Amino acid sequence: MSDYAQYVDERKQINSFLAQGFTIQRVVENLDGAYVEFTKGEDDGAAYEKHILHITNPDARKYFSVKLIESQAQSKTLQK
Repeated sequence: MSDYAQYVDERKQINSFLAQGFTIQRVVENLDGAYVEFTKGEDDGAAYEKHILHITNPDARKYFSVKLIESQAQSKTLQK
């Protein structure tokens, strides 16, 4: 698989989890990539769900980092 195709695939997976209402709970990075833990269900009364996605493409790692920063900025704006 080409690097771009891998990036597109990993970006689609990230967007899919975020669109379903999951939030990024934890990130563990190492030389093999990043393990991103997505969770949902604690606050809205639904059953708790957790998924761990292994991100290996550098551009996809940047992408989820931007999404994480955006969500943190949005939550700070809502708290004010």
